[in-house]
Parts: sequence; C-alpha cells; structure tokens
Amino acid sequence: ELHPFFTTVEYTLRAATLAPIFLFVVDTCLPAEELKALKEALQKAIAYLPADALIGLITFGRVVEIHELNVKGIARSYVFKGTKEANPKQIRDIIAMQIGQPSSGARISATSTPMPNQQQLVNGLHAPQAMHHNMPPPGAMPPMPGNIQPPGMQRPRIGSHPTQPPMPGQMPMTTMPQAPMAQGGVASGQNLQNKFLQPISECEVSIGELIDKIQSDRWPVSQGKRPLRSIGAALSVAITLLEVSFPNTGGRIMTFIGGPCTHGPGMVVNDELKDPIRSWHDIKEDNIPFMRKAFKFYDALAERAVKNGHAIDFFSCALDQTGLYEMKALYSQTNGIVVMADSFDSSLFNQTFQKVFEKDGNGALKMAFNATIEIKLGNGLKVEGVLGSCSSANVKNSTVSDTEVGIGGTTQWKMCSLTPRSTFGFVFEIAGQHGTAIPQGARAMFQFITHYQHADGRRRIRVTTTCRSWADMEANKQSISYSFDQEAAAVLMGRLASWRAANENDSPDALRWLDRSLIRLVQKFGDYHKDDPASLRLSDKFSLFPQFMFHLRRSQFLQVFNNSPDETVYYRHILFEENVFESTTMIQPQLFSYSFNGPPEAVLLDTSSIQPDRILLMDDFFHVLIYHGQTIAAWRKANYHNDPQYASFKQLLEAPVQDASSILQDRFPVPRYIVTEYEGSQEGGAPVFTDDVSMQVFMEHLRKLSVSTSG
Repeated sequence: ELHPFFTTVEYTLRAATLAPIFLFVVDTCLPAEELKALKEALQKAIAYLPADALIGLITFGRVVEIHELNVKGIARSYVFKGTKEANPKQIRDIIAMQIGQPSSGARISATSTPMPNQQQLVNGLHAPQAMHHNMPPPGAMPPMPGNIQPPGMQRPRIGSHPTQPPMPGQMPMTTMPQAPMAQGGVASGQNLQNKFLQPISECEVSIGELIDKIQSDRWPVSQGKRPLRSIGAALSVAITLLEVSFPNTGGRIMTFIGGPCTHGPGMVVNDELKDPIRSWHDIKEDNIPFMRKAFKFYDALAERAVKNGHAIDFFSCALDQTGLYEMKALYSQTNGIVVMADSFDSSLFNQTFQKVFEKDGNGALKMAFNATIEIKLGNGLKVEGVLGSCSSANVKNSTVSDTEVGIGGTTQWKMCSLTPRSTFGFVFEIAGQHGTAIPQGARAMFQFITHYQHADGRRRIRVTTTCRSWADMEANKQSISYSFDQEAAAVLMGRLASWRAANENDSPDALRWLDRSLIRLVQKFGDYHKDDPASLRLSDKFSLFPQFMFHLRRSQFLQVFNNSPDETVYYRHILFEENVFESTTMIQPQLFSYSFNGPPEAVLLDTSSIQPDRILLMDDFFHVLIYHGQTIAAWRKANYHNDPQYASFKQLLEAPVQDASSILQDRFPVPRYIVTEYEGSQEGGAPVFTDDVSMQVFMEHLRKLSVSTSG
C-alpha cells in the first residue's frame, strides 16, 4: 500500500462464501433442431460450472414453468400464466411448500424452530446466526453420502472457506446477517432451502434429465401466426424468484430466446405474421403500438434486478428481431451479456457460449458478481457521469456535477456483473471558481473503490488511487498536447456520440455535435495560418483522430440505415463494454493485405486495395472476412496450393487463415467468419467500405472549416 508505483490494491474480505447463481430461462417456441442444439449447449455449460454454484431452470412458451430439482421418480414443475407478472408472495409460498423438498440436507441452518410436520427451510446464503462447524442444521437430514459425479470429473468447490478455524489473533468467522427482503419476500428471521435453485453437486443428474426432457411448446401455431411467446412473464418469474430467494447476492439470469415476445406483458409485436416487428421507420413515424408499454415493463424489471445484484443475459438466436431494443435496460443496467446469432446450432453461438464459462489459472470463472464502483475526487474536480453498462446507485455529495453525461448524478454506480473485458468511461468537470487560475504543478487526485463478489464466492475490494498534473491551456498547451491519447479519445467520443444519438431519437444532431467537436479540437491544437487550409498541420498525437471521426460518422453506432433497432442497440452495447483496442477496431476496421510482394501490411479501407494478386483480411470486430482476389481465386480453384512446387502459394493462403483463427480465439463474442473471393457467393455479405463518402473530401472540408475566420 505504501509503494508509490502500486496504484491498485485488492483486499479479500474474510466473510461467508456466497455461491454464484445461474438461472437458465429457455424459450421452447423453437423448431426441434434449434431446441436440440440449445439443450446440448446447456448440458455442456453445466460441466463448466463449479460444484457449489446454484442452478435453476425455467422454460416458457405460452405459459411459464419453474422446474423443481432433485425430485425422486417424477418431474414436477409449477406453471404460471404467460399473461401476468409474477407475484412475489405467490413464489415465496411455493418455495415454502413442503411438497417436493430435496432429500439432501441444508447447507446452513436457521435457528428458528420449524413448524410441526414441516421441514426446516434454508436458503444456504443468509443465516441470521453463525453455526458450529461440521454440525448439521437442527431439524435437517445429514448430507447424503456419495454425491453423483460424472466419471473422472472433480469439480472445484467454493464453499470451504467459511468452515476454516480462525487463525491466532483473528476474530471467529460468522455468517453475514440476512439482508432485508423486498416487499413480498421472505421474512428476515426465516431462511429457505430452495427446491428450484440447488447446488450443482447435489442436482447434476436431476438438472441434466430435466434439460433432456425439454420439448417444443405444445400449443398449436396456426398458419400465418407467430408462436405465443411469453418472454416478459418468464423474466418476471425469474427476477422474482431470485429476488425472493437470494436478494443482494450475485447471480445471472441467462435467457435464451428464438423470437420476439408476442404474449403477455412486455410483448413487442402481435402474433400475426402479416404485421412486422417495428423498424426504425416505424419508430420515427410513431407507429409503435407496443413499444412504450414494453419499455415501461422491462425498465421496472431492470430496476428490481439491479437492486438485488442479478445480471440479465440474452442469447438471441433468430433470423428476425427478438425485441432486444425494448429489453435493453435489462442487460445495459445490469451489465449483462448479449449475443446475437442466426441459430443455436451455429458456431458463433456455441463458441461464444463456451467462452462465457472460461476460467482463470486458479480454476475460478472469469466473472464477478454484484459489484459497485465508487469514486472519490480531490479538490477542483466533479464527476459528470459514466459512459458504460451500469446503473446509478444514487449516492450524491459535493463532488457530483450539475451536468449529467451518461449515467450521472451520483458518485457510486452498480453493475451486477463484471468480466475482464468490462470498461467504464468517467467524465469529469473542472470545478475551479470562475476567474481562478489553475495552480501549476498541483495534482488532481482520483480514487476508484470497487466492491464485488469474486467467482470463488468471497467479497473483494479493489482500490485504485492515481493522480494527474494540472496544466493551464494557455500557459502549457504543449504539455496537454503531448498527453493526448487519440485512441482512447476516439473511443470516448464514440460512446458519447452513441449516448447522445440514443437519447435524441437518432436524429442528425449527434453527427452535427461530433463535427463541431472535431473542428474545435483541430482549431485548438492544430498549427495553421488563418484562412489557409493548406497550412494546417497536426502533430503525431492528433494525426489519426480525424480519420477515427470520419469512420465513426458512418459506423453502425451512428447510422441506423440498413440496421434494425435490435442490431443498433446490440452494437452500442458492445461498444460500451470493450477496451480501447477492440473499440477502435469497431470504429475503424482493420484491413490487411497478403501478397508475394512482402509481409502482410495494413492498407487503406478503400476499393483501391482490392487487387487480383492480393488476399485481404478485414476485421471490424463483428466480422472477420478473408477475400481472395481474382488471380488468387483462380489459382486456388486450380489446386495449385496442393502441388509441392507451389508451397509458397500454400503458405500465402494459410497466413490470413492463421491470423483470423487467432482473432476468433481471443474475441468475445466470437465474430462471424466469412471466406469469399472475386465474384464469390458472399462477396457482398459483409460491409464493403467504399469511397462513396471520400475521406479526402472530408479532410478538405475539415481543413477549410478549422482555419476559417468567418465561422
């Protein structure tokens, strides 16, 4: 802590272990082939989870079903209408019913006396008092010996830490007091053993059998109709189940959908196929009969999920829109995962879903739960907001700016999930009094305090303390110029412009603001003679920034033409998640050329880069495309690469494939991989960056406007 070069210190709190929760919410309105592929993916996912992780299963079609786990000899589920929201009291009462209690013992006991002829109800996470180590809870059966495991598989357990005896000089460990329940939840003096959410070590066979038995929704679908899919009701049941059972505890609701909500609360389109789901044109024309009501419903669900620390993930696999636009509060406010693919049987979905459960060197999942970030500032600074996937914790003090940018009005933010990829952009205001000079050489202090639940179950606190020197623009312009990070600035401008566009109904105002900001920057830091565009020069610290803005202007983040509302919110969500390097790839795609003339080289995003004797590799983050020029394609069709005397040609063909494989392996979500050629079937299948809006013309206008004295 005292070492000046160590700006970040992480503390592991000595507290009770909290097992992470994974609740699968599965759409059954899928074709048989799609449902089969999804079930196979879910079975594989169970094997990746730690033994003490709690797991549950909800399926939905026209109705919603919560499935009991560890029921001997029979499959039992509770059915909810797809037309109604879940009632917390109703779900609490169902959980508390004696019917179908699992045979294994409770993990942590309550001290209250059970009712006559009723089992002790325990949830395993929030006991009001500490228990003696290795003692079974009163009124509960001892654990059954020999938990069933697949042959040769030993899962890491995360529940052993709290049972270790205290070290000399340390306080004995006690369990955390139970958090207050939401209205309609379980009383604070009572605990639940939940028959819907069980440790994998105790229900692995049961959950596997339930997944195998999932069938397509039995309700008939008439010709010209959509299936009645009650996504809103299913999410309401899932959020209420976790809210009632495990408030303020890390968990994920992993939702798998193959179409839009057409039934009950949150519906985004009716069941008539002749009525298409809303488009950007419909939104601008206000032809949106379901959208406002759906927004209100999903926003309310998101608020409840955030309050209890539960992340909402969406795996949307369909050829049409599924309603991600209306449901964006659920994943953006909880920092959930969103994946869009055409099919559950696609490599894009399967490889991406597998990456969700990647583990670190210690065998822990590469994810954190139920996190908060708090910022503390020194004199002269105020925080305007955060550009990222999180929600406000509504904690205000004197360092909160009156101006809100992104998610503002607070010094603390909540994100129900974190991954190694998670990034957040903080926007500050210089809060010095008007007319007061900035003290040269003084330091502006920042401290970020992050609380989170690690995948191993323990709470951790990460504290990062840093500072930056104050510099006056007039007195020390060169120092400010030297400190400019144009890549990071481009990403922040992309997030800020996307945020403005989303809040301004995607009008041209965001583009005009972006243009004005670029002109002001060039005027401030460029070297030029007034009214002489040819004299404009930018230093190396700024030279790439204008071309980043050129590509940002016509990117899918600001241009909604040819993209659906679902695609637009998906692209923006990923931009608000990723780091600087990946985000700059989204803004300005990378194009590499492979030829016999030399090693691979970066080339311009221009049609002039397409040559007959070249192979091009384009990476725009969401797509990785390999294009073979006319001559290369002809040689490949002639099988020259299989002839030993043309080994160099074989190496040329393999080089971009190896680079593409490296990209696919490291990226999340996995991009679409396309291989095409001159006049190939997919030559137009990915974005083609042409010079219809020339960078040269753009730069000429920028030069002219930046040096002009008349505007």
